[in-house]
Amino acid sequence: MSVNDPLGDMLTRIRNAQMRRKSKVSTPGSRLRAHVLDVLKDEGYIRGYSSTEFGNGRTEFEIELKYFEGEPVIREIQRVSKPGRRVYSAVDAMPRVANGLGITIVSTPKGVMADHSAREQNVGGEVLCRVF
Repeated sequence: MSVNDPLGDMLTRIRNAQMRRKSKVSTPGSRLRAHVLDVLKDEGYIRGYSSTEFGNGRTEFEIELKYFEGEPVIREIQRVSKPGRRVYSAVDAMPRVANGLGITIVSTPKGVMADHSAREQNVGGEVLCRVF
């Protein structure tokens, strides 16, 4: 089955696994997914992830989800920029999530980063997703 939005597919897998209280979830690997997972790990939303190489250039990530007192750390994870409608933001118009309690993951010319890092480096870019 072909997936039109690989990043959206990964976010949906995370959402579904957390609803079922799973400790781990697997997803096909890509560089963009790895960069988004790095941001989620650095910000403390997931425990971590590991990569498995299957040959033929195919990889798979196993994501360790994080819970606090039985509740998922990620309350809401939502795709913003979709293949049918790309959303870009300048650094001065970067959206804030929950008044700064959540993060927006942004793809910038300097790499994929959280919104506060993009503001510090004074770069805008494509708004990939919101996490709260």
